[in-house]
Amino acid sequence: MLCNIKYITTVGGESSVLVQNQILEKSLHQSRLSVPAVASELHVAIICDGNGRWATSRALPRSAGHRAGAEAARRIIRSAPHLGIHTLTLFALSSANWKRPAAEVAAILQILQEYLHAETSHCLDEGIRLNIIGRRDRLPAPLRETIAESEALTAGGKKLHLRLAIDYSARHTIFQAASKFYKVTDLSSEAFSDILAEVQRGGSTDVDLLIRTGGEQRLSDFLLWECAFAEFCFLSKRWPDFTPKDLRDMILEFEHRERTRGGLPRECEL
Repeated sequence: MLCNIKYITTVGGESSVLVQNQILEKSLHQSRLSVPAVASELHVAIICDGNGRWATSRALPRSAGHRAGAEAARRIIRSAPHLGIHTLTLFALSSANWKRPAAEVAAILQILQEYLHAETSHCLDEGIRLNIIGRRDRLPAPLRETIAESEALTAGGKKLHLRLAIDYSARHTIFQAASKFYKVTDLSSEAFSDILAEVQRGGSTDVDLLIRTGGEQRLSDFLLWECAFAEFCFLSKRWPDFTPKDLRDMILEFEHRERTRGGLPRECEL
């Protein structure tokens, strides 16, 4: 693993996560060399599932799992450009997650704001363009302000397009795009895709590889339009334990799949 994580309990009884300084540039370099040259300009989307279960299995509060999940996101984001990824979309908070206890949702939103504050300068230095997709009208005002500032500061990034899905629902996004076309008679799938990208802010492309951690095998209202021809990888490992090596392995598996997009495999062509 590229990073070891330990857990401690503070005087106040809150569990926290300490990430040791063991993310090695040499390891990332080796990961890059291990990926075939064909793996470039990929759009990888990840449903970051299993934070809460990861925490409860360790007798920690669920908020500790979400903090550990933020550290996993940091590792993956920093390794992504070395693995041929041009666009990385992480599912951070579903619109359906508002059904969870208010305290848990508030903790997730606080962690997201802290993460943006901490990582925006890194994104700026590393040429990472950050966009948030999803609804903003239900987010706390300070978080909306932080999002706007982070997006503006990183708008010129070319190395990686990082998209965090917060209060996101693919059905709602598609509905928003369809509403813009109400009573329009000349409609094509390409034009609709353009409007969908506009609604999501920062543009969007088809997903090449979708990964879901945590053991579940469903899309959960995530990028339904963009995943029409995506390859899926599901794994039981929970998100806080997901490493750059796991990501590299998923990309290597993806490169061995033949994507026919409804056509015939090469061996069947006449």
